[in-house]
Amino acid sequence: MQLAFWIFASILVASSVMVVTARNPVHSVLFLILAFFNAAGLFLLMGAEFLAMILVIVYVGAVAVLFLFVVMMLDVNFAELREGFQKYAPIGAIIGGMLCLELVLVGGAWVTAPEALRVGAAPQPSGVSNAVALGRVLYTQYVFLFQAAGMVLLVAMIGAIVLTLRERPGTRRQKVADQLARMRADTLAMVKIAPGAAIGSAPPLPNPEAKQAEHADAGHGPGGHH
Repeated sequence: MQLAFWIFASILVASSVMVVTARNPVHSVLFLILAFFNAAGLFLLMGAEFLAMILVIVYVGAVAVLFLFVVMMLDVNFAELREGFQKYAPIGAIIGGMLCLELVLVGGAWVTAPEALRVGAAPQPSGVSNAVALGRVLYTQYVFLFQAAGMVLLVAMIGAIVLTLRERPGTRRQKVADQLARMRADTLAMVKIAPGAAIGSAPPLPNPEAKQAEHADAGHGPGGHH
C-alpha cells in the first residue's frame, strides 16, 4: 500500500510539473490526463472509489479530451503568444511572489482544531459502500443544494450558447417546409434509354424554379389564376 502511494504520488507530481513546463500544448494536455489517472489511483488507496470514478469519467473522459480536441483543432500561433512573455515576466514574477508569500503566511498560522480529529475518525456506515453512503447523504440531506447546483450549471450552459450565437450573413440554411412541399415530378424523371444509347443523351431533370417562372409568365400568380 505504501509503495503504491509513493508510485502514484511521484508520477502525479512529475506529470503536474510537465503540464506547466511542456512547450507543446498537446503534450501538456496528455500530461494532465496522466495526472488525473494517478490522482484517481490515490483516491482508490484512500477508499474513495466514487471520487476516483468521477475523476476518470468526468475529467479524463470529458474535460481533458475536450481540451485536447480544442488545442488540436484551433490554429493557434504560439510564437506570437510568446512574444510578450519577457515584457510581462516581471509583473508575473511579482504576482507569483505575492501568492507564495500568502501561502507561507497561511501555512505558518494554520492551527488544527481539537475536534477535527474526532470528526475525521467518524465511523463509516456498516453494510454499505462508500458510493452508497455518499448517495444517501447527497440525495436526502443535500438534495436541494444538489438541484440548485444543477440549475446554476444549466443557466451557465444556456448563457454560453446565447453569448456565442450570432447571425452569419450568407449562411445557407435548410428549408424544411420547401423540402416537404415538393412533388415527385419536381425531382424525379422516368427515362427510357434504348439499348446501346449513351447515358448523356438522357433528358435533364425538371427544374422546379423554371416551372414556377413559366407559370408566372403565363399569367398565373402565386395566388391562383387571374
